[in-house]
Amino acid sequence: MEPEQIPQLIAEIALADPRVKREDRTERRAQALMWAGILAEVPYDYAVTAAHQHYAKSTWPILPADIATRWAATVRDRMRHDVDPAPPVDPDNEAAYRHALAARRRAVATGQQPPAEHKMLTSGPAAAEVEHRMAELGGYMPPSVREALAQNQPTAAGRGPYLGLTIPCPHCRAAAGQRCTIPASGRRMPHPHPSRVAAAQEVAA
Repeated sequence: MEPEQIPQLIAEIALADPRVKREDRTERRAQALMWAGILAEVPYDYAVTAAHQHYAKSTWPILPADIATRWAATVRDRMRHDVDPAPPVDPDNEAAYRHALAARRRAVATGQQPPAEHKMLTSGPAAAEVEHRMAELGGYMPPSVREALAQNQPTAAGRGPYLGLTIPCPHCRAAAGQRCTIPASGRRMPHPHPSRVAAAQEVAA
């Protein structure tokens, strides 16, 4: 906000709350300087809206800090939703790139440009192409990969490292279908004991 806009802002707020406006000329000048310093980054229209929202809920006189705090929260929320995409400028031109990046961030922070949210990255022609290809594949995992992984998944018949689950363990006495345990602690093991797998292989053969 420009310093010359401060007296106008105070005058507009005073229409709702006369307590805000100073009567003494010296105090008015000091007040304007103080408010100008605190609200230097806040757009005039936003400050007016913030004052309206304040008096819609409170009978206390508004302070410049109330407006500045609200503005800071608004900026944080806008930037939090922005993915900060790279500007359409040659990155080798460092000065132009930095200028474009700063200008866009400033536009988002001040509300002149909407944030580029994550959902925008999954929309448009590229997203349609991805959906088309996924439909052809039948899922994110190709069938060949799914079949290869299935060889190592536990089943009722038992396959891969889970073959030993089809018989009781001769080492820890775990029942068929139950995982092996460490005898000393009773903690279950991620894979059967080697002796159990060997015995199951003999049975399967």
